[in-house]
Amino acid sequence: MRMFLKYRHFLLLALLCVIPAVSFAQVSVGVAIHIGPPALPVYEQPPCPVEGYLWTPGYWAYGPYGYYWVPGVWVSPPRPGFLWTPGYWGFEGGGYGWHAGYWGPHVGFYGGINYGFGYGGVGFVGGEWRHGVFAYNTAVVRVNETVVRNVYVNKTVINNTTIVNNHTSFNGEGGVTARPSQQEQMAMREQHVQPTSNQMQHEHVASQDRNQWASSNHGAPGTAAMDSVNGRRFNQQGRIAQGVRSGQLTPHETSQLEHQQAHINHQVATDRSANGGTLTAQERNKVNHEQNQASKNIYKDKHNNKSEHPANEEHHENEERR
Repeated sequence: MRMFLKYRHFLLLALLCVIPAVSFAQVSVGVAIHIGPPALPVYEQPPCPVEGYLWTPGYWAYGPYGYYWVPGVWVSPPRPGFLWTPGYWGFEGGGYGWHAGYWGPHVGFYGGINYGFGYGGVGFVGGEWRHGVFAYNTAVVRVNETVVRNVYVNKTVINNTTIVNNHTSFNGEGGVTARPSQQEQMAMREQHVQPTSNQMQHEHVASQDRNQWASSNHGAPGTAAMDSVNGRRFNQQGRIAQGVRSGQLTPHETSQLEHQQAHINHQVATDRSANGGTLTAQERNKVNHEQNQASKNIYKDKHNNKSEHPANEEHHENEERR
């Protein structure tokens, strides 16, 4: 019975995503939820691992065990020129309903929710399509520039008046009170494409992970972001970023570690492309071996003679490995 309800939930999401939204009140769940979603967690964005991938921010979904966090992730769009409109929760009529995200030529209304990384509540400023190729605005998104070359910097899109500690996750009474503009309404009426099968799988995997359930993590999910669907959880890149901030990694060490991660990401993307989007057992074992070696290299570089606080950092590394 539980599996049937889950299947019906996903089917309803898929059907409503391909129907152009015609009103602010349209929702994608059959029943309203009477408890609001937790606040959006604070997390770092992993660098874009593959040219052409677009960022889809993390969100709270709802299942048989309550709310669960679907990690933010870089994904391949269904076709060139399409942008992602994130889904959002809306409070109306005494309940919370989910408005599903979708792909389309323009970004529509997503409740005014500040998801970060280019999704500040209105539109998307993390990049743009240029002659069929996506260019990344590194003023607001992170990319691995050893792999992703088509970048630019436009800091004018950053709204310095944005309240950076506002992590409200729903629209409506008690939350964000934004309403769709005329431009967003036009985008909502365009022909949309439902989330890709990879995105649906990504959400399903999160729903099965107890560490992602709000009832278990109290609003702090075990995995907040990933570099790709079925990819590495954002532990390696997060450890590198922490080492840079603490001064335990030199620029040369950081460059070497980032290059190693870029090589692994490129290898995974190539293998998946050759196998219809999946990895064979042999390929997965090879990637795991290389990631384990990369993990050892990160630990070694952060604990060489230039480390300032090896004891504290060792404790932090052990916590991460759990």
